[in-house]
Formats: sequence, structure tokens, C-alpha cells
Amino acid sequence: MTRTGDRILDVALQHFGTRGYEATSLDAIAGELGVRKQTVLYWYPSKQALLDAVVARSAEELHLTLDAALTTAGDGLVRIDAVMRAVFRFAVRRPELLGLLREVGRLGSAPAVDLGARVQPLVERAVEFLSAEMAVGTVRRGDPRLMLLFTYTAVVGVATEVEAQRVLGVEPSVATLARLRRELFAFLRAALAS
Repeated sequence: MTRTGDRILDVALQHFGTRGYEATSLDAIAGELGVRKQTVLYWYPSKQALLDAVVARSAEELHLTLDAALTTAGDGLVRIDAVMRAVFRFAVRRPELLGLLREVGRLGSAPAVDLGARVQPLVERAVEFLSAEMAVGTVRRGDPRLMLLFTYTAVVGVATEVEAQRVLGVEPSVATLARLRRELFAFLRAALAS
């Protein structure tokens, strides 16, 4: 059976990631769980403490996902493809987590600093990798941090912006998602290759 604290984190992530921090109440979280607000406060003494716990767990999940992709992939564009696949899958399966990342950045609070500190080692690892690939000519020369930003936002945007897809006449489905992923990766590979 799932621990009550974990269930609270799951529901809080869904609310914070889809509705935002300010629009989420502890009462709403408790109501969805079928518990009293005091139960939520027993596990997490304030809404801010709950947000901090959700951010810490989410950062760890993202870190594990990206670390696994980086560890098992080869070099060059093969590694870039592996990481893009991991981020794309993550974005499709856990859009609320990516919504939380955007929300935390918007809040500009201590959780944003904490989240940044937690993902910074992955960012530095990716920057070092891109720099090394640029040095051997696999990846075109440029600012590796900007390349990382552009690649991340493109992958996450295509995976999560369902309304933009509809406006462009792309009806969301599993088959469409697979086609979008193929086209996006071919586009990004071409943009990154030297």
C-alpha cells in the first residue's frame, strides 16, 4: 500500500503542475485524497513545505531518468537521441511534472533555487558532453548551454503543447505522437550535426 505521504505528494504534484501553486489549496488536495486537511498538515506542515517536498521528489525523478539515458547511451548523436527520447517520453508520461518545473520557475522562490541546484550537475554534464562533441566535430560549434536550452524546449514543447498541435491541424493520437517525435528528432539532429 502506498504511504499516505507519497499519495499526498502525487496529488499535490498534479495540482501544482496543472493548476499552479496559488490556485491549489490544501483543502482541495485533502478532498481529492478523501482525508482531512489536518492529515496533509501532519505530513507536510505547510503548503510551502509540501511544495518543497514535491520539488525534491520531482527533481530526483527527472535526475534519475536523464542519468539513465546518459549512462546507457553511446557517444555523439546517438547519446543526444537517447536523451531526447528520454525527455520526450517523460514529457508525454508526466506533463504535470514539467508543469511543476515551469510553475516553480515562475514563482522565483526558494524551490526554484533548490530545483536549479538539483539539476545543475546534469546540466553541467550535458554542457561538457556537447563541448566535447563540438571539439571532435560531431556537433556543430555554438554555445552548448543555448543548444541545450533550445533542444529541451523544442522536445518538451512538441510533446506537451496539445492545443498548438490542434491549431496547426495535427490531431493528437498515439500515431501522431510517434510521427511528431520522428520529425522532431530528424529536425534537431540536422540542426545539431556539424
